[in-house]
Amino acid sequence: MESSQILTEIYNVSAELYDDMSDVLPNKGHTKIFSYLTRLGKVLVNADRASFWKWDKKAHVLWTAAATDADTIVVPESKGLVGKALREGRLIVTNDPYSDPDFNPEVDRKTGYVTRSVLVMPISNIKGEYIGAYQVINKLDGGFDPAEDSRKLSLAAVICGLALESDVFLDESYTDRLTGLKNRMGFYSDFGWKYDTAINQSGHCLSLFICDIDKFKSVNDTYGHNAGDEVLKLMADILSSCCTEGFGVYRWGGEEFIMIMPDTDIEACVDKAEEIRKKIESSVCHTSEADITFTASFGCAAFNKAKTIAENIGVADKNLYIAKETGRNRVIS
Repeated sequence: MESSQILTEIYNVSAELYDDMSDVLPNKGHTKIFSYLTRLGKVLVNADRASFWKWDKKAHVLWTAAATDADTIVVPESKGLVGKALREGRLIVTNDPYSDPDFNPEVDRKTGYVTRSVLVMPISNIKGEYIGAYQVINKLDGGFDPAEDSRKLSLAAVICGLALESDVFLDESYTDRLTGLKNRMGFYSDFGWKYDTAINQSGHCLSLFICDIDKFKSVNDTYGHNAGDEVLKLMADILSSCCTEGFGVYRWGGEEFIMIMPDTDIEACVDKAEEIRKKIESSVCHTSEADITFTASFGCAAFNKAKTIAENIGVADKNLYIAKETGRNRVIS
């Protein structure tokens, strides 16, 4: 590709990204940025394909945050050239991948694609910790040159690293560290897009419940806050295990949790709450202090589109209060 063509392509990708930024949905913002920057890297080094990988250190996997001409790929962190680049913290280049013992040919076998050359650049955050990698495949005018092509790719790689760090930070700010559930900020972030169809389109409905662990203060007072944390984690696990696909469960604060159920009427909402109530009642939280049993109360509500989010939650919260005042360990709608 001529230098003028490459420059024109770089400008085109940059202009498209700039124009699209104002239309980015909250859940797609970083994904769109990764997609454009992956295209940019492909142009910069004149490669056939490019991908941007995120390193999920908790799950010990690598997955493509963006990839040209490919669906999302997930691989163990110990496999492949991307894994090697991140483990060793260095640029990896091979122009004979099928002879490289670290190359993973599984994707090629499944798709019929032939990989002739690979360059992988590890990407770090501002602390110098590796968090992802940029990979380009099959240079169209020969093999990859480690010095020249890494220099060309560095701009897109740096921006991808900053975007990924921002994405991780945003995700962490929406997540409750103790339970792993999304927190109240995550709830409000999701509500703007995830449940839009159920809220705004005719023929769709939405229900929710808010629940509260009964006499939770006495758990902390009797067994200590570490035991109380274990109870909260078990509560979150039970809610998550009962969360049907498409539903959402959140830690609202303290010992309170919310479940959102799109395309679910109030009767089905009550049934789901009752199912969870029974499961909690029959569970045992094993802690170093004691085996703890506990119960929870539930307030259900059908979402009223004429009311605000806060007002709808207020209806469920009033029903939760009634459940507490009338004996606890019950579901009220």
